[in-house]
Amino acid sequence: MFDIRVRLGAVLRIDAADRYQPSDGPVTLWVTGVRLVVNRPEREQWIWVEGIKLSPGGCRGSQAQILVRASLLPPAGSAR
Repeated sequence: MFDIRVRLGAVLRIDAADRYQPSDGPVTLWVTGVRLVVNRPEREQWIWVEGIKLSPGGCRGSQAQILVRASLLPPAGSAR
């Protein structure tokens, strides 16, 4: 059972190790959507995080959907 809360508009720094099959290094993402995954890899819980990639300077980049480890996201009741 997932117990994840992520605010829309939050900015997440996602390391390559927290992504499923990353094609590049770490990503900073301005969150515009979050959804649970039915076809997640076995033995781990994963969440699709959707949003806009941000450059190190804060400029907006391309739209992205990134499959991240659920453990990266805070549980209900914690602030992020």
